[in-house]
Amino acid sequence: MIPIRCLSCGKPVSAYFDEYNKRLAAGEKSKDILDDLGLNRYCCRRMLISHVETWE
Repeated sequence: MIPIRCLSCGKPVSAYFDEYNKRLAAGEKSKDILDDLGLNRYCCRRMLISHVETWE
């Protein structure tokens, strides 16, 4: 389960997780997806890029 907010700045990031995974599976580049979603801070970007889903 992805954290609801970024651990560094506190911006909500969990709302972007499903769309990020869907577009990543479709073959888009991670940088382009994060730019389109409006995640400009590197701390928020790392929350989505480095997350490993452990709950099924």
